[in-house]
Amino acid sequence: MPVSPHIARLRESVGHDLLLLPSVAVLPRDEQGRVLLVLQTDRGQWGTIGGAVEPDESPGQAAVREAREEAGVEVELAGILAVVGGPRYRITYPNGDRAAYVSTVYAARVIAGEPAPDHDETSAVAWVAPEQLADLDLGDFARAMFEELDWLRSGRA
Repeated sequence: MPVSPHIARLRESVGHDLLLLPSVAVLPRDEQGRVLLVLQTDRGQWGTIGGAVEPDESPGQAAVREAREEAGVEVELAGILAVVGGPRYRITYPNGDRAAYVSTVYAARVIAGEPAPDHDETSAVAWVAPEQLADLDLGDFARAMFEELDWLRSGRA
């Protein structure tokens, strides 16, 4: 999984130590209420579209960029669903890098493009009904977020 130049510079100074990073998650929904998820190449688990906010980028700009990069779609943001963070949003990457994310979670709709993986960060994309989320091999971050949004417990979104 590629690392942004900004984070790479930080890693030169701190090594694998924990970084607190602002991030975004994007939850595009279709007419049937399904959410667009991506299969992440680094862990082989399903997750949300999203990633770190870059310097001088607003969270909204990051959300639109991440949707384009990871799923090949242009999105229109439809509001903030939550801002999440805490121990369940810590990740240790396969290379040993540790990060704690504070993520702005956006509702969105696809306005252009056909969902497709980038074959770098994502290897597949899928529209998933909320009641199917519990049956997926979700990454820890996505599972924590869907539980916090009450999408897993209720099957409703």
